[in-house]
Amino acid sequence: MNYLAHLSLAQPSVSSKVGNMLGDFMRGVDADALSMPVRQGLDNHRLVDRFTDSHDWVLMQRRQFSPARRRFAGVALDVLFDHFLWQHWSVLYSSSREESIQRHYQDLLAGKNLMPEMMQRRMQRMVENDLLNRYGELQQVGQALDAIAGRIRFANAFAGIVEEIIPRYDELEQGFLEFYPELTRAVDKAGLEPFKEDGCGVSPSVDRGLSG
Repeated sequence: MNYLAHLSLAQPSVSSKVGNMLGDFMRGVDADALSMPVRQGLDNHRLVDRFTDSHDWVLMQRRQFSPARRRFAGVALDVLFDHFLWQHWSVLYSSSREESIQRHYQDLLAGKNLMPEMMQRRMQRMVENDLLNRYGELQQVGQALDAIAGRIRFANAFAGIVEEIIPRYDELEQGFLEFYPELTRAVDKAGLEPFKEDGCGVSPSVDRGLSG
């Protein structure tokens, strides 16, 4: 899962959102030194990744990519899933997408002191460039994936992977709409983050509940 999904599967608190994003920035970080709420968020991030990476439907979709690009299929699907989440927000959540994204930005900025330096820089760029709204169109997904390919430090065939997504778009979209509620139920069942206001300027007014 990518940034929008991890934030949306966090609790509505600064420390939870920092922890749920921290999973991608753990180099040099001592997990045992984290505060309990941040550590619980990190554990939730890892649960989301494990559930996603081991899910039969996700594994099947990864195998559909060409051999040259299959190594990067997980990355491509993570970004694509944020696209589907953005597109179908009103189906999956009862809250306003625009208000939820703005709250995510506010909470991440409020929690910068809890982040390692590299994460601080990345989150600042996310907010300044409104990245959570940048995957609304498939063309933007392709551009994002090509940018990731350009940052890989070895020769690869990742660039252009969106060409393999386009013919399967409808199938992937329908599969996501069935998979994401399963993921949300798994997070809720695990209950790794019992909600508590954490004193970081939290306003727990935006819930994570599914629509319906």
